[in-house]
This record gives sequence, C-alpha cells and structure tokens, in this order.
Amino acid sequence: MQALFIGQAYIDVTFLTDRLPTGDEKTIAQDYAISFGGNAVTAAFCCAKLGGKPELLCSQADDWLARMFLDMAAAYGISIHGRKVHESSLSFIMPKGGKRAIVRCRDNDFLHPFPPLTLTGMKALHLDGHMPDAALHYAATCKNLGILTSLDGGAVRENTDELLDHIDIAVVSERFCQQLGKSTGETLTYLRSKNCPVGAVTLGEHGMVWYEAGGPDKVMPSLAVPLEKVVDSNGAGDVFHGAYIASYLRWPERSWDQHFRFARGASTHAIQHLGNEASLPTLEDIERANSSFPEKVAA
Repeated sequence: MQALFIGQAYIDVTFLTDRLPTGDEKTIAQDYAISFGGNAVTAAFCCAKLGGKPELLCSQADDWLARMFLDMAAAYGISIHGRKVHESSLSFIMPKGGKRAIVRCRDNDFLHPFPPLTLTGMKALHLDGHMPDAALHYAATCKNLGILTSLDGGAVRENTDELLDHIDIAVVSERFCQQLGKSTGETLTYLRSKNCPVGAVTLGEHGMVWYEAGGPDKVMPSLAVPLEKVVDSNGAGDVFHGAYIASYLRWPERSWDQHFRFARGASTHAIQHLGNEASLPTLEDIERANSSFPEKVAA
C-alpha cells in the first residue's frame, strides 16, 4: 500500500437535463453517467488512474450497489476495506452552467468499529472527514510515523478542529470558511495556528489561495477553460486531491507548488467530462490541460 484513503462511498448518478419535472411530469435526460462517488473515494480512484497504489477504507453495505462498487474498485486495482452499513449511499447530480445540484441518500450509521490496518510501506494518508473516529485514529498514527497526512476540508465536521492537529496538507473549501465564519485569509491563519505545514482554500473557478512552510499567502489562479467546454464540475475538487497525492507519490522531491499545478491540470481535465469515471485524467491529459489553457488573471 502506497496510500490510504478514508471516506464515505457513494454510487453517483449524474444526468444532464434542462429542468427537473414536478408532479406527474416526465422528462428525458440529454446524457447520463453512473460511477463511483464520494470525496476520498473519487480521490483514490484518481490516484490509482495516475499510477498510485491506494487502498480505501469506506462504508460498505451488502447489496447490489456495493457489488457494483467493488467491481469498479477491482478494475482500478484498489483494495477495499469495508465498514458495514445497512444500505449503499447514492448521489443524484444535475450539473448546469458550471454548478451542480445534488441529492444525497446516505447511510453512515456504521454497524461495527473501523478495522485495524497494517501501515507498513505507506507514504500518504488522505481523509475527507467522514468516518470521524477512523479519520482521527489514522491521522494521529500516521503523523507519529512520519507519513504524509492530507485533509479535504469540504465542510467542517464534528472533530475537524482536533483532526487538524495531525494534518500536514489541509486543502479546504469556501464552504469550510463560511462554516467557520472566517474569510479566506482568516482561515489560512487558523490552519497555521493548527501547525499545518501546507494550507489552502480552493475557490472554484477563481483558483486557490495557499501557503507553505511558514511563507506568505499566495494565489494560484485557475486555468481559463471556456464555459462551453465545462460539462460537469462535480468531483473536480476530489480529482484535485487525488492528483496531488499521486504527484507526491511519484515525485516526492517536487515542491508543493509543482504538486498543486499538476493537480490543477487534473481538475481542469475533469470539468470537461460527465461523471467521475470519465473525469479521471491520465498523465497525458494533465499535460494537455496545462498546455492548452492559460492562467486566468488573478483577482
């Protein structure tokens, strides 16, 4: 195992339609995709696509959706460590105009404790904050072992503040800042106060503000993808996380500026495709995205 990813597993149903029907109405979608879903889950699949060897600790039911998910993971060489729930989780996603509406059907009522895993040879841990008890246990363990720890802070969860004491790479969202009641700069100051060596706030189409190793706040603009090329932004952030972990595993000597630029190319590729699986980039896709689109002018 090169890396361990921990989070909630979903099956995503993504569809393109102009409007949702109400009452007894019906409508025909223009296109649809069915794939794996979940923040850390999608990041793990991205890491695997880019040559990493991830393992995944996630929710797992005993139903036909779970069997479909296991088939997907096997196709990417991802070992699954399932934590039992009654029902598989589903997401219904409607992308439109660069945004996406989501209905989630989630079962995170775990029936058993999280499993103990052997961490021999592991180089990185990535968490999305779901499964809080497992996240905290493995973050503290990995931090003590000198294994890189990464957090996707898409939202503030029940033990996020405690979890951040054990995180090396904290990449959080605008929603995370709003939940804290802090500005982007104040959130980065908060991450510094938690002794996170690298902290970042992602701003979607406006790029990212980040710092590393005690340095000042820096802006990394997004790449200028024409709106007509944007198909589905859902999962692009998860691809970003999976790509920087893959970059760290492949090129540990590179700077975090380089890892994040690699990840920016990955998410730029992702938004041009429908559904998480179609969004996963190859190394060539990332090179193409980075060379095809200029940086936006920083605000």
